[in-house]
Amino acid sequence: MRVNEVSVIDAATEDLFLGEALTVRQPRNGYRAGTDAVLLAALMSPETAGKGPILDVGAGVGVVGLCVAARCPDAHVVLIEREADLAMLARHNIERNGLGMRVSVVETDIARPADALSRAGIASESFPVVLANPPYHHEGRGTAAPSPLKAVSHQMPENALEIWARFMTRMAMPGGRVAMIHKAEALPQILSVFEGRFGGVGILPIYPRAGAAAIRVIVSGVKGSRAPITIKPPLILHGPGQAFRPEVEAIFRHGAALPAQFGG
Repeated sequence: MRVNEVSVIDAATEDLFLGEALTVRQPRNGYRAGTDAVLLAALMSPETAGKGPILDVGAGVGVVGLCVAARCPDAHVVLIEREADLAMLARHNIERNGLGMRVSVVETDIARPADALSRAGIASESFPVVLANPPYHHEGRGTAAPSPLKAVSHQMPENALEIWARFMTRMAMPGGRVAMIHKAEALPQILSVFEGRFGGVGILPIYPRAGAAAIRVIVSGVKGSRAPITIKPPLILHGPGQAFRPEVEAIFRHGAALPAQFGG
């Protein structure tokens, strides 16, 4: 193990996901994956995750893809990540959890031309499922994060969702499914970049509790489909007090898939 790799790993925290089924090291002061990554991964069930490789776009330390692999024993996952330190932690997390036979990392930028991506091991139209948990903040808005790694993990250029949607389209097989989790306020922009690329779009609004405004959306679609948009029943995270509702507790603590009515 190289000195830089040791320092990055030693500076990271060790966090548990899916109860204690998954142990993940992630930057102490950088972007930290949490509930959003677990909810996106919960779209996949053991019955649907073994039909071909799953691509986790902008994977960071790998939480989305690792959650899929930990929950779905037949799933094979490719994590694509641009930042070297995050890709390093993703590789460590794969080995730490004994998933090296089913999860791999490709360190590259999704904005690269198709031939460069192919040389890096990412072939166009080769994934039946493409998942994405992109940064939620635009560059130039708000206060910049003091850490450069945290800044690039949290922020993206104004036109970046178009780049992400273009890449997801390129990677998905014809008839393949894509899904993205984002802030609820980003829904109009997501629908705009999905238009003409994906049909059968499903919108899952996520609420912290009953009566509150939605905080997240999961938007999914099928490449080449002409089916109409559907809005799924709301997923409400908390019941009375701070406790998770039973179906949400089952996702976070026991590795359950999203119930069918929510898109699982």
